[in-house]
This record gives sequence, C-alpha cells and structure tokens, in this order.
Amino acid sequence: MALFQYQVFATVVSTKTFRAAAEALHVTPSAISHSISQFENELGFPLFVRRRTGVELTTDGEAIYPLVQSILNMEGRLQQVAANIQGLNAGSIRIGAFSSVCINWLPAIIQKFRRQFPKIEISIVQGTFEQIEEMVQQGRVDIGFSTLPVEDNLLIEPLIQDPIYCVTPTSFVPENKKSVTLSDIGRRRFILQQVDYDGDTKAVLDRYNVTPNTISYSIDDQSILSMVESDLGWGILPELALQKLSGRVHIYPFSETYHRTICLVTNRAQAETPSTQLFINTIHQHLAEVYGDRYMGKR
Repeated sequence: MALFQYQVFATVVSTKTFRAAAEALHVTPSAISHSISQFENELGFPLFVRRRTGVELTTDGEAIYPLVQSILNMEGRLQQVAANIQGLNAGSIRIGAFSSVCINWLPAIIQKFRRQFPKIEISIVQGTFEQIEEMVQQGRVDIGFSTLPVEDNLLIEPLIQDPIYCVTPTSFVPENKKSVTLSDIGRRRFILQQVDYDGDTKAVLDRYNVTPNTISYSIDDQSILSMVESDLGWGILPELALQKLSGRVHIYPFSETYHRTICLVTNRAQAETPSTQLFINTIHQHLAEVYGDRYMGKR
C-alpha cells in the first residue's frame, strides 16, 4: 500500500470531509475519493460512513486508524533521522589540519558553520602534512588540510598559494633594501621546524645554498620567531604561519618567488557525506571572502 493512501486516510479522519482533505493535501476531491476507495478495496472493508455533512469512521476504520497513524509517525521519524544523517541537524565532522590552519582559518570557518548547523559535532586533529594525508586515507578524519603534492588516490582541491618569506633580526637590512638575495644569506644559520625541511622550505634552502649543517630546529613557529629575535639565526616561514605570530623581527621576500600550495584533501567515501559537503562549502565561502582573487578553490 502506498504511503499516500495512509496520508489521505489520516487527513480525511482529521478534516471530516473529502473536500477539506483535498485542500490540505493540494489534490482534487476525486483523487481523495479514489485513494480511499482503493484503500478500502485492498483492505476488504469500508473505512468511512459517508454522510451529507461529511464522513465518520466505521468500527473497522477506527480499529486500523491507530496503526495507520503509527506508520505515519514512523515515517516522520525516518525523515528526521535521514535529515540528521545528511548533516542537517546532527552528525559529526572530523578535521585534520596543520598548525597555521588551526590558528588562522578554522576558528572563523567553524564559527560560521555552527551558526547554520549548531547540532553537528566538530573535532580537530592537528598533525604534519604526512600525518593528515594518512588520516584522510584511512578514514580517521573526514577533511584534511595539506600542501601539494598529495597522493593521487585522494581528492585534492587547491585553495591558495601561500608565499614563503625570510624572517631576520631587526639588525639586518638586505643589500637592495627589498628582498633577500644569495649574497645576503652567505653562511647564515637558519632555524626551522624539522617537518619543514622536506617540504617547500627545502626548495628555498637549496636555491640559496643553505647546507644542512647551517640549519637548527625548533618545536614551533613562535619559537622560531623568538630565536630569530634573539639573533640566534634566521627563519623561513610562509605568510599564513606569520599572521598571528609576534616578535621584533623583519620579514622580507626572497629575490625569487616561492610559495606552498595549501589544499583540501578528502577520500572519495567521506567526500560524499552531506555533513562533509556542507562543511567544505563553508570552507570555500570563507576563504573566497578572505583571499578574493588569490583564492583557487570553488566559489
């Protein structure tokens, strides 16, 4: 029996006439009459006593009405659960991100998302690029932020090109007053995080002939700035990482342009879940507003 028959039956019971039921369901009175007749034929007994002023349930109709209403109630619950699974009213999203995304992007993105979908739980795991990609691959997080290149078997969406800068003590000024050149660097010591040496930072170091024995390591970006401020070495940091760091340092571009490309990574199964799609849409919306023409993702 079609669900529509149950809806018609319950609506006729509540409105007392076929015409009122037709108006409530936005169909014709003949459609209501046909549905009730078909329902009665399938059941094998009449459901209503027809009168000039309307209809009344038969004894048999009264017996099945609670069952029909129960079916309709279960249908309503099913729709609610489906909506929850689709991420409209409930659910969860797990995000993997590196430090500067956690600090500079996610607070505003999550705030925007929660205004629309307050019941969706959000958790964040911080890690290195490699760790994040592994977590996405294994399905341990739904959405990951990393930098190119990324494994081909993941879904990849480039977001922005993040310029890489040289961080120096305030006592230093480049020869050309604008950018750091090969002659400025010489044999200077650099301080960076261990994980950065194999990434985009390494391309800069190699180009400017910075050797491993002139590199020391720090635990985080703020520590790098503190050490540079104390004239213990120079730093190499991308624009995003520098946004909320503090220290008495100078920040210069290199004489050649370098950047890292920050991207969004998901696996194919998780990318199809509605809650994940909703959060990704919020990411795109926020970053497009912040970066304008620099933004590489969807608009």
